[in-house]
Amino acid sequence: MIPDLEQTFRWFGPSDPVTLAAIRQTGATGIVSALYHIPCGEVWSSVGIAAYQANINAAGFKWAVVESVNIHEAIKTGAAERDKYIERYVETLANLGKAGIGTVCYNFMPVLDWTRTHLDHRLANNASALRYDAKALAAFDLYILERAGAYEEFTTGQQIAAKRYLDQLTTSEITQLTNTVLAGLPGTDEVFTIAEFKAHLKRYCEVDARKLKANLAYFLKAIVPAAEEYGIKMCIHPDDPPFPILGLPRVVSTGQDLQDVVDAYPSPSNGITLCTGSLGARGDNDIPAIISSLGSHVHFLHLRNVQREADGSFYEAGHLSGSTNMFEVMRAVVTEQAKRQKEGRNDIAIPIRPDHGHKILDDYNYNTYPGYSVIGRLKGLAELRGLEMGVKRALFY
Repeated sequence: MIPDLEQTFRWFGPSDPVTLAAIRQTGATGIVSALYHIPCGEVWSSVGIAAYQANINAAGFKWAVVESVNIHEAIKTGAAERDKYIERYVETLANLGKAGIGTVCYNFMPVLDWTRTHLDHRLANNASALRYDAKALAAFDLYILERAGAYEEFTTGQQIAAKRYLDQLTTSEITQLTNTVLAGLPGTDEVFTIAEFKAHLKRYCEVDARKLKANLAYFLKAIVPAAEEYGIKMCIHPDDPPFPILGLPRVVSTGQDLQDVVDAYPSPSNGITLCTGSLGARGDNDIPAIISSLGSHVHFLHLRNVQREADGSFYEAGHLSGSTNMFEVMRAVVTEQAKRQKEGRNDIAIPIRPDHGHKILDDYNYNTYPGYSVIGRLKGLAELRGLEMGVKRALFY
């Protein structure tokens, strides 16, 4: 019998309106979390990790995955002080390894983490979803941020559509769009100002995709040996959205990009977070094929779905609906599990979490982080749990 995937739920710490007690009722057994209060680039102490882990354990959970140990911008830009921050990163990995926490998710997106233009996009059933509107992003880039060189990156038609979109917005809606696009890291309430964001852009003026990928390889060559030593599996999260935005390069957006990551330092400790939502925002990403070719390197699963639109826009669909065939995704995952079992691997129960759930029902009574309502994610986890069972019984029993 093939073990079940390890069902997990993301938790943003003691201030999260979605409590550990509530998560217990979802059926999840693992928690995905981080020391969100520690500034990026600082060391996570053994004492701090132990206290946080004890809180999770006391609620009946295992701290299954760290998401994320964020990477300082100096590492991404290749600045002179990057080695200092890499040393701190390694020290954090050492402390996590001592605590027995063996999976660390991270990303290499410049400046911004996942980016959306709308946090309350209403669907036909009045559920609230996250949305990336290409016209809105262009309007922000061209006419609010007024980024140098932006006009060269949009067609005349896109510029006209963006201006029409902007002209329909009120002053408060423009402010809301700005704050949504320039939101900081998950688990924080940080929002960049226009001036702060332009300062970040200036630091990237000489960092194109080639240079960013080289800086990623430099980082991997420095930290993967340490991850091996401390028994940690690193798993990079794809870019979200998986294409360049606001003049910033993206280098973890396709199957080839993920192949380049694992090739940069071949090791069981250098792996992938397979996010079907991020990869699924591009129509040219064949996600089941990516799992078939790179499945042995997948250490963590983010399963969600997006509905793509013709102009590059997308919104968070139901976990089993949308543009990605989740049945084929799950079949590829289960096939990888069977392969691992045959090979005698001990990581068959890959951690899985439902990502970016809709706001539904009682979710509206809680001010949760965007995409992280409890009932919407509970629904997604239940659907994925049932899909996994159905696929396994159809294939093997």
